[in-house]
Amino acid sequence: MPREDSSMTVVENDRDSAAAVAGLDALDTPVERTTPWWQRFLRTWLPPLVALVVIVVVWQLVWASAVTPEYKLPAPADVAAAFGETVASGEIWSILWTSVSRAALGFLLALVIATPLGVVVAKVPVVRAAIGPLLTGLQSLPSVAWVPAAVLWFGLTNATIFFVVLLGSVPSIANGLVAGIDQVPPILPRAGQVLGATGYRMARYVLLPAALPGYLAGCKQGWAFSWRSLMAAEIIAAGPALGVGLGAYLKNGADVNDIVQVFAAILLILIVGIGVELLVFRPLERRILRARGLALTV
Repeated sequence: MPREDSSMTVVENDRDSAAAVAGLDALDTPVERTTPWWQRFLRTWLPPLVALVVIVVVWQLVWASAVTPEYKLPAPADVAAAFGETVASGEIWSILWTSVSRAALGFLLALVIATPLGVVVAKVPVVRAAIGPLLTGLQSLPSVAWVPAAVLWFGLTNATIFFVVLLGSVPSIANGLVAGIDQVPPILPRAGQVLGATGYRMARYVLLPAALPGYLAGCKQGWAFSWRSLMAAEIIAAGPALGVGLGAYLKNGADVNDIVQVFAAILLILIVGIGVELLVFRPLERRILRARGLALTV
């Protein structure tokens, strides 16, 4: 009987341990509550739409009050008409493609350059001491300052555009990755070393996944900087060989004092920026947070 009692006690202890482990696993499991599409629409798209309507209403009221001359502040209806004409003529697609394709290619090149650079800066103390402050300084330097030098070096070519875009985005992406790696718990690299992860494997399977939130934040900032850099480069380095992008479209309107075209160009630039945030970065951010149990709704 004592043996039976001891064996029963062991079985009960095993069950209690299994239940405790299952409870801990349940605590770590992300809790997801699927919401209907219309609720997601109201939460994601309705607030910016309401804000846009409020801005247009205020704009209309200011224009109607005649506080400023119409050549300085056009009516919303005139800007909408100019925007509609650009869409109807098909010119808008060429303009958008020119700028968006440059921005996307420049951003992808920046990712290829900044990702290994960020890992090296974060993990090699000598490299960090040498170029870490330089990356921070480049990040704070306005990209428009590089345009005159780029024009002198490369002329009015696409190389000038991409050079400015890279200098605007690479420092932000690299610094975001460095910050993310700095916040990785030390136990994770040690566990990776125990499992045989070194060099590339350590960066690929341990550091980058653990630093993903900081890396994504750096990518968002890098995209914003690359988009701003592209607009500055297209406005200043305009020429027939570069085609007509959003920056050149904005500059053409300013050259002929067409405030309606200027506002239409600004509207297009805003639409692209907001669209990339809502359609690309926000879903990625939600997915990363959900994988870590931080996003409670889907």
